[in-house]
Amino acid sequence: MGPQGREHPWVLLLLLPPVCAAAAARPSFVVVLADDLGFGDLGSYGHPSSATPHLDRLAARGLRFTDFYSSAAVCSPSRAALLTGRFPVRSGIYPGVFDPGSRGGLPLAEVTVAELLKAQGYATAMVGKWHLGFGINGSFLPVHQGFDHFLGVPYSHDQGPCQNLTCFPPDTKCFGTCDQGVVPLPLLWNRTIIQQPVSFPDLVPLYNKFSRDFIADCARRGLPFLLYYASHHTHYPQFASREFAGQTRRGPFGDALAEFDGSVGQLVQALQEHGLENSTLVFFTSDNGPSTLRMARGGSAGHLKCGKGTTYEGGMREPAVAYWPGRIAPGVTHELASTLDILPTLSALAGAALPKVALDGFDLSPLLFGSGKSPRQAMFFYPPSPDPLHGPFAVRLGKYKAHYFTQGSFHSGTTPDQACHGLTPLTPHEPPLLFDLESDPAENYDLLQGKAGPEVLQVLREITLQKVLLEQRLEFGESQIKKGRDPSLQPCCAPNCSPKPSCCRCSQPGAAPH
Repeated sequence: MGPQGREHPWVLLLLLPPVCAAAAARPSFVVVLADDLGFGDLGSYGHPSSATPHLDRLAARGLRFTDFYSSAAVCSPSRAALLTGRFPVRSGIYPGVFDPGSRGGLPLAEVTVAELLKAQGYATAMVGKWHLGFGINGSFLPVHQGFDHFLGVPYSHDQGPCQNLTCFPPDTKCFGTCDQGVVPLPLLWNRTIIQQPVSFPDLVPLYNKFSRDFIADCARRGLPFLLYYASHHTHYPQFASREFAGQTRRGPFGDALAEFDGSVGQLVQALQEHGLENSTLVFFTSDNGPSTLRMARGGSAGHLKCGKGTTYEGGMREPAVAYWPGRIAPGVTHELASTLDILPTLSALAGAALPKVALDGFDLSPLLFGSGKSPRQAMFFYPPSPDPLHGPFAVRLGKYKAHYFTQGSFHSGTTPDQACHGLTPLTPHEPPLLFDLESDPAENYDLLQGKAGPEVLQVLREITLQKVLLEQRLEFGESQIKKGRDPSLQPCCAPNCSPKPSCCRCSQPGAAPH
């Protein structure tokens, strides 16, 4: 798009160079990522008042996971792991998350699933929340990480003043103030700011329009594709378009969730309309657990302990569904799987060679297609601020999970459980806390309280060995977030304006539909 932004983003899809038609036989992929959605937030996962018919239909007709994990309990590291198949500490995505003016980002040397597929002739597009760095002149944006197109926001949508913005039409302002002292939230097309601040009620309809047109264009040209749809829902502050505002029994959170569910419905409908449903894997999950700090506006971990920011089950165990009619049989799996497994799985299905780096994911094809079990036997739980001294706070092996350290998080405040709260300090456990997650998914009953039998002690030895082996082979990358912030790096549509950051406001006519 030129600097005037006069063309619709999806019109530019028509200008892409043709790719070898032989690639059309390979499957396409739609990866849908929710934001701060808890294990208990969907109707298909037991919530009594959520309006999620499209996601529930996906779950009923696809493979629904009960033991699926994000690789981190906060946004930036979890997204890095999904795209790279590597623990985020390897990439330096710690501690915490990126800010609008962060100097660092996902290192360009990291190989993303988009880069792997693009090299195989796939068209690639990303919609929504990036949160893996902006950098000098947008140097860390998705278009530099394997995506042909990016329509979205470079970080979390609460990382800009929101107190005077409309979140629900006609004129309901956003709840709370969001981050102050930074630029208004920008909407980008590739590297160009097309709106600042974002118009929340118009945002998801714009994403959906772009996504439908991207799918249609790939169908027309016979191109396999990767669409990474990283929704802002249901992160604080909740928002929705006119179609969903005030329409659910669950209040603002429910309205935002319903809009997200509607987007999933539109994606599946687009695949059906273009005859692509039987040749496309749709994979849905969430980046981390719910922010219970927000109370009723913060989501639900269901019967799991705590939420976002913690290494308890509620922080990293997520709803997940794999949907591919004719290829993946409907059902429920209790096998272990993780966002780390997405890159190896998609790479295998596309016939792409894996990058020559240490990977922490597995190809889930045997599990998805019913020919075997999940190759994943263990899951490691790093806190938002990890370090080599402590290593993973917890390790799951099979049905057992051991906590070597626990710590609360302000993201998981307000619940009755004090262990979740932000003022609950880092606590070492020697011996570790040990739970059977099949009989006790809420992590209530420590198996090592009282007299532990030989079987339990053997399990603990095996888990401890897994922890030691990982720590021996895993090398922490240089922290990208510790590189600090530079206010001049914050994206501004009027770079010479004054006074900053509040003067960074503009909307380019014709750059986005209304």
